[in-house]
Amino acid sequence: MLTAFLLTLVAGGATGIGAALGVLGRGTSPKALAGGLGLSAGVMLYVSFVELLPQGAQVLSGGDAITARGTLIATVSFFVGIALIAVLDRLVPEAVSPHEFSGRMAGSHGHTEVRAPDERAADLALRARLLRTGTVTALALALHNVPEGFATFVAALQAPEIAIPVVAAIALHNIPEGLAVAVPVRRATGSRAKAFWLATLSGLAEPVGALVGFLLLAPFLSGGAMGAILAGVAGVMVFVSLDELLPAAEETGEHHTVIYSLIVGMAVMAATLLVL
Repeated sequence: MLTAFLLTLVAGGATGIGAALGVLGRGTSPKALAGGLGLSAGVMLYVSFVELLPQGAQVLSGGDAITARGTLIATVSFFVGIALIAVLDRLVPEAVSPHEFSGRMAGSHGHTEVRAPDERAADLALRARLLRTGTVTALALALHNVPEGFATFVAALQAPEIAIPVVAAIALHNIPEGLAVAVPVRRATGSRAKAFWLATLSGLAEPVGALVGFLLLAPFLSGGAMGAILAGVAGVMVFVSLDELLPAAEETGEHHTVIYSLIVGMAVMAATLLVL
């Protein structure tokens, strides 16, 4: 269990990398952001359909041979997972949804924004709006990261060899989430420390989600229930990939980079599973 928690902590802690990039003012190029998000989506989609969903069906079948009943329950659990994360996503205001950040905000590449004296009032209004946006985004991301953390934790409990690439994928897509919080907060307050810690804390909601989920669901993490949870986790990951990662990647305008990275992510996941 300690290993599973540490892996979840690593995944959530990666938000701090994006936060560091944001406070350093280095930002990230559209191509690099598109590549990272596409790679992450490829990994998560492949592991969901090729590993988690079939394994859930196998556990639900009660043996080595996958039965029609096991497949049916796994399929239902898969779509229940999608439904649950979709409902959670709808509760997050669209204006601060994580996939609305494309990494193209002006001033995110270390350039200081200079305004004429007669625009100071507008500048103050802008900074207030940015601070509000950054703070609400941090809260939204924290809420969003709770089920992600539990998904990673469950996968690690079942099979660490599956969880390691999943952790890598989630950590990769947490980096731009850290940027999404740190960039507006840093520009609004001028404080690197506030921007960094607010963004980092939003990512630490993942290990918190793992602990809360485990404490609430520990009695059910065995037998058929584990199979249903694995299939449901696959649904969560597919939804995150299609609703968050790929749309954000496409917003960068680097379509071919997204597609190529998606395929590379699948290939890396396939190679990892074969080796392990």
